[in-house]
Amino acid sequence: MANSNPNSPSSDDISVYFDADATISSSGRVGRDSSAASSRNEPPPGPQPADRDDAGKAVVGKGSSAVALAKFLDDKVPFKQKLRWIKRASVLKDDGTVEIKVAGAGGSVEPDVKLPEPHDDFSDAIHRQDIQSIQPLQIVMLIVGTRGDVQPFVAMGNRLQADGHRVRLATHKNFEDFVLNAGLEFYPLGGDPKILAGYMVKNKGFLPSGPSEIHIQRNQIKDIINTLLPACQRRYPDTNAPFKADAIIANPPAYGHTHVAEYLKVPLHVFFTMPWTPTSEFPHPLSRVKQPIGYRLSYQIVDALIWLGIRDLINEFRKKRLKLKPITYLSGSYTHPCDVPHGYIWSPHLVPKPKDWGSNIDVVGFCFLDLASKYEPPKSLVDWLDEGEKPIYVGFGSLPLQDPEKMTHTIIQALEKTGQRGIINKGWGGLGALAEQKKSVYLLDNCPHDWLFPRCTAVVHHGGAGTTAAGLRAECPTTIVPFFGDQPFWGERVHARGVGPAPIPVDEFSPERLVDAIHFMLKPEVKKRAVELANAMKNEDGVLGAVKAFYKHYPREKSKYDKSNQLAPAADPRSMHKYFSIRGCFGCTNSSG
Repeated sequence: MANSNPNSPSSDDISVYFDADATISSSGRVGRDSSAASSRNEPPPGPQPADRDDAGKAVVGKGSSAVALAKFLDDKVPFKQKLRWIKRASVLKDDGTVEIKVAGAGGSVEPDVKLPEPHDDFSDAIHRQDIQSIQPLQIVMLIVGTRGDVQPFVAMGNRLQADGHRVRLATHKNFEDFVLNAGLEFYPLGGDPKILAGYMVKNKGFLPSGPSEIHIQRNQIKDIINTLLPACQRRYPDTNAPFKADAIIANPPAYGHTHVAEYLKVPLHVFFTMPWTPTSEFPHPLSRVKQPIGYRLSYQIVDALIWLGIRDLINEFRKKRLKLKPITYLSGSYTHPCDVPHGYIWSPHLVPKPKDWGSNIDVVGFCFLDLASKYEPPKSLVDWLDEGEKPIYVGFGSLPLQDPEKMTHTIIQALEKTGQRGIINKGWGGLGALAEQKKSVYLLDNCPHDWLFPRCTAVVHHGGAGTTAAGLRAECPTTIVPFFGDQPFWGERVHARGVGPAPIPVDEFSPERLVDAIHFMLKPEVKKRAVELANAMKNEDGVLGAVKAFYKHYPREKSKYDKSNQLAPAADPRSMHKYFSIRGCFGCTNSSG
């Protein structure tokens, strides 16, 4: 779960809602006026018809809609005008993502996903760099999300601890046993991942279905934010030694991590399982953009919308808890200062590092935690696996389902029509309620993916980054059924790599679509590509890559963090706004963080 809007804090679960007639109050509520658009006579301030050359082709010029849309990032444009442009340029899609309209060129709404060729020479790959360890530190990890979001950080924490650091993983109370059993210190953050995931499944976006849900979700975010500072400096439990963080590792849905790092004057390193840094190679995972010219712009808009939704909570936290000055509207970087290093937890063989990302951004590889070696499978599962051919796995992890019986029936029908055996993971959604047990289907309560997936012929799941990684590592052709957030992004990447069919949105999940997907996954050429990708991934060590990235960017002169309330040494103010210039939106400057 990764989430950054006020009503849905989870990493697989972020989406942002804005439409042409939405209004946002300081409390984060979204209002809609269906008659407002038709009653206004003034021309729209945002997208305008694109300039055209003598041949009638659209060109990017001063009058083009793309540039006009980008002007909302210009500090000289009044805030209210920027807000109108954002509203007019954004439409909520059924999967909870934002469609960004850039007029003046054709194409379908869905981006044309073309996988970039992996770089011939990963000269900047973190794995090839000789990076020395650093002096022992007290490191806190501030992680919000489901278990799939927490698990990579457990693996990272174990490696850092082996290097002599004291590591505290601060996350939801639900995962205390998981963290402690892995040998790490734990601190409870606020927020309940089940509530957060349930909200996103129900609403598929920012707009809540009822006023009561706004209060519930905003309380969830407040609970998260208000536990961040204690996580960095309070004992837990009281019998433990005193703790004071020397460095912070966080994922974006922790919300207030940048502000706590500023207050404590300690280095911050952001790690995430989905792209959060502007690039011209693909759009923001929470957006849908017709034309490549809008890809980089999509990151600016999503970032701005997130900030508009949480600004009051963040500024209250800064003023009352941290005694820091509030952040003004649309000034600087809303969610992360530009010089904060970022590490992305995916394989460069699946999504290569964009060429317009700078040296303080690393693609470290997937971070796997070895759970298989300690797993004792039930005898019934082992016996069932031994009785026949490798099965197809179907499961949707920790996502609550609106109609689990219907989905179970769909899965059973597809398995029977294709003559396949299947393992159905009940998960949090309650799949697998059958009137009578079927010999060809095994109902599973819980099982480590690194043990189970190598024993499967293919996998069908929701598209969480961790589950996607586990399936690809196990040489499994993959079908992704995205619910919301970044899940469509991973579905598109899997399909572009040729190791799975086009993703099936959950609302289109049917026996016919699943049958077609199974037939696709069983093709020999698809299996061959899955094996090739898995072999390439086996040469990566994402956990080592993540730790090396942390060491690489940790300031050797800690004193520079003690001289001011900034997260880094004073920088040229012009560079701090490079993402937020019109030129920057269209790739005229490299992204460095």
